[in-house]
Amino acid sequence: MSNSRSKKHKIITCQELLQENLTIPIYQRPYRWTTKTALTLFNDIYSAYKEKIPEYRIGSVILHKENNKYNIVDGQQRVTTLSILIYCLVRDENISKSLTFNELSSQSIVNNYRILKQKVDDLQNDKENFKEYLFKKCSFVKIIADSEQEAFQFFDSQNSRGKALAPHDLLKSYHLREMKDCDEQQKIKIINDWENENQKNLALFFKNHLYPLVRWYKRKYGLYYSTKEINTFKGIKKESNSNYAIYHKAANLFIEHFNDKNLYELTNSEKINQFQLTQPLIAGERFFYYTLYYFNLSKKAEKIVDENLKNLNIEIKITGDKYVKNLLINIIMFFIDKFNEEELTKNRIYFFSKWAFSLRLVMQAVREESINKYALGEHERINNGLNLFEKISEMKYPKDLDTILLGEILEKDLKSKTENKTEEYKTIWNTFFGAKQ
Repeated sequence: MSNSRSKKHKIITCQELLQENLTIPIYQRPYRWTTKTALTLFNDIYSAYKEKIPEYRIGSVILHKENNKYNIVDGQQRVTTLSILIYCLVRDENISKSLTFNELSSQSIVNNYRILKQKVDDLQNDKENFKEYLFKKCSFVKIIADSEQEAFQFFDSQNSRGKALAPHDLLKSYHLREMKDCDEQQKIKIINDWENENQKNLALFFKNHLYPLVRWYKRKYGLYYSTKEINTFKGIKKESNSNYAIYHKAANLFIEHFNDKNLYELTNSEKINQFQLTQPLIAGERFFYYTLYYFNLSKKAEKIVDENLKNLNIEIKITGDKYVKNLLINIIMFFIDKFNEEELTKNRIYFFSKWAFSLRLVMQAVREESINKYALGEHERINNGLNLFEKISEMKYPKDLDTILLGEILEKDLKSKTENKTEEYKTIWNTFFGAKQ
């Protein structure tokens, strides 16, 4: 066992690493290191060189051997940056010539080439000695896995112990492993669609919308999404043979087949919706379709909310207002998902707005914990016992929503709780609880 592991884990110099037949698999995210990050790597290496540190360990690189190639499973951002730096030093077109890059990587490569070239030019007479140090004294831990599955498992374990990746990045690697039956072009399209989205916004979408939405209707805590909660979105593995798994896999296959077969015969309203927030997802490519579908739905819901708040003369100014706005976006998403956008009438949008801003009116400071309690129907000040997400999940018809009564807020209660913002809050109160309503 120890001999096997010693073959898989080896410390090698940068020069030795870049002499390997390295490739970047199509499923890898584009090269996205900023000039600031590239400069940090350069400065760390240069400091080690000036301090005459005998060996500077840059990090680890996880490789999956496939035929005579080594696919980079983890470490491609560092390896790419080093390739750019070494090219600036030696101007050798053969440096890492096996590496080919996604088109989405080109701008970052150009930007970092410019900044690193300037740093190399500044070295002047020190350039050769620095190059020698980089080639011979800077090293990586090279980890070779016999299978792609093993490589990703090691990748996950490394990142869970070290500097954690964003949860959606770990989910990406997990679901890519489940895409065994997808052809290369399909993988390329899926990954490009995913990477074309703003990754910061994608992370916020999971935190503020998708995670709470799949939790609140089940009366479960919906805050503080992190890598510890990614099991929520791992879905049903394709090879699972439980009755539960077989049923949902068959249902998804039927929906895909039905929609494809009748693509030119059915209107959009007649097609079967591919996803439901209250139903499990299938691991693999459907995770990416599922995520992007709801990501786009959240954008649509936000536009609806923004237009509605403008019409109601409600401004979003402080952090608490933003939490309430997200809550309103979420309930509208959940309603559209259960029924459809056509059923989201003006009266129902008004009802959801009144429900969401009721919490704002009875609280001087709205925090995330307040939102979570309110969504679960556990807030003691207003609408206690009403989990609107749960109610919608149990409804058979959209008109069932119209039978729900919300708690009333008296003007005297508003004044006693909002002394510093009476006029602002009174405007909102008049919109939902005033005499004309």
